[in-house]
Order: sequence, then C-alpha cells, then structure tokens
Amino acid sequence: MSDTPSPLPIADAAARARFIAAVRFDLRGLVPAIAQQHDSGEVLMMAWMNADSLAETLATGRACYYSRSRGGLWRKGESSGQVQAVRDIRLDCDGDTLLLLVDQHGVACHTGRRSCFYLAPRDGELTEITAPLVSPERLYGA
Repeated sequence: MSDTPSPLPIADAAARARFIAAVRFDLRGLVPAIAQQHDSGEVLMMAWMNADSLAETLATGRACYYSRSRGGLWRKGESSGQVQAVRDIRLDCDGDTLLLLVDQHGVACHTGRRSCFYLAPRDGELTEITAPLVSPERLYGA
C-alpha cells in the first residue's frame, strides 16, 4: 500500500464511477469535503459535494463543490481566481466524508484569509486569529 498521491484527473470513467459509488451521500445527496493543503497539512476549508461535483473534480483535477445557497455546482475560484488543484482525494472509513489534498492558489476563504478556520476562543471571547490577506472586494470585484 502506498500513500503517494494518485494523479488527478482520473481519465477512466469506470474508475471515477467506482469511487463515487463508494461514497455515502446524505439524504440530500451531499457529502462533506475537507480541503487540506497537500504539502503543509493546513486545513483550508469545508464544503459540500454531490455526485456531479465529485465526478467533475475527479475528471478535471480542479475542485468543484456543491453550493447549497446557489443550488448548483460551484467551481472553486470561478469568480475569485483562487482555484484548488486537487492532488489526491480520500474517503474516510465510514464513507461519509471526503478529504481533498489540494494545491491552493491564493486564499481559500471568501473573507480573503488563507483558511476558513480563523476564529478561536481566546480569553472567553471568539477571536479572529488571522487577518485577511486580500480584501473580499478585490477578490470578487464588489
């Protein structure tokens, strides 16, 4: 057994289908997906995937999620340019959570931070422990 990342994209449609079939999607057809920087281990974000977004991710090697608020596919970086190149993808022991090992280009969070996990309890308060690296206005042209 090897933990060396398998190259994405996966060209073989049958191999993609077998992987998707192993995933236990919830009643809404979704599964949580955690994005982690492949070389540093930094946890960047959590998003949802459905079978279509997972299939696209496996086929293209670029992170595609399911946006519950938009009710459709969300190709990471399509409006901000902050894409995630997926180096490997892993399914947990229960089959109900995905881990994407990514090469994050730019920031991962819509707030302009590298990671979405920037709030922590400090001295009895919820505190921002990292500052934005880029303004959301600059990311999204607002």
